[in-house]
Amino acid sequence: MISASDLTPAELAALLHFHADAGVDWLLEEEPVDRFAEFEAMRAARQGARAAQPRPDAPQPAGRVQPDRRQAAKPAAAPPPASPRNAPAIPDEQAVEQARFAAESARSLSELKAALEAFNSCNLKNSARSTIFASGSPESRIMVIGPMPSADDDREGTPFAGRAGQLLDKMLASIRLQREDILLTNVIPWRPPGNRAPSAPEVEICRPFIERQIALAEPKALLLLGNFTARHFFESAETIHGLRGQWRQIGILGRTIPAIASLHPQELLTAPINKRLAWSDLLAFKNRIDAEILG
Repeated sequence: MISASDLTPAELAALLHFHADAGVDWLLEEEPVDRFAEFEAMRAARQGARAAQPRPDAPQPAGRVQPDRRQAAKPAAAPPPASPRNAPAIPDEQAVEQARFAAESARSLSELKAALEAFNSCNLKNSARSTIFASGSPESRIMVIGPMPSADDDREGTPFAGRAGQLLDKMLASIRLQREDILLTNVIPWRPPGNRAPSAPEVEICRPFIERQIALAEPKALLLLGNFTARHFFESAETIHGLRGQWRQIGILGRTIPAIASLHPQELLTAPINKRLAWSDLLAFKNRIDAEILG
């Protein structure tokens, strides 16, 4: 086993990032445990216990009465019920209807946040640490939407955290915006385990909440970041490179809102050469909000 003291800071950072991307959020033990030795000890203990038990056909000592094997065995005690937090939710039409009712009942963003935090009919919530809701200022009428929470988002409880969030802050600053002055949110409010893509039923369960967020915030323009987000709102199977940089009108609960898609900051960290494309999209977004809001 390689000790952390044998690694350089760069190697240790790379290892931690690898575990974080794989879905490992924290260590369960303070000290390493040899599970192989633990298993061997348990197996030896079981073998010793079996050897100590008398054989069924062995002669019984005088005066000892053989128990009647025909007697019915006592039923095993029922396991304790699972806690509501860990009880699996079934993503079906009933869960979608529950989500729609909870979202439509909210008359403000604060009420919608409370409804989302109380909602337990989505499997994703069972494995997530945090429920990620919109942050920032809805009064700006400017909204930036990402796909789903990252490990950093889930850990910190806010959208666009970590390195991707730091890059987004720089992107916004380049067009004279601050995250505190706009509204940031995600399509999916809970991080899927291992950063997997959400299933179609999970997306449908989450849909009423993100649409209600948009309806209550009443943005003048939307900036959609990432492949999943663009496909979700544009209802297209194209990749982000085919969808980005084009203004489209999307319908949200009876309202039509202009939206433009661009690359997610995480994609730009992976392929910095695409920053020039994102810069072009940001300029188009800036020109639109200047005309729609400031003009």
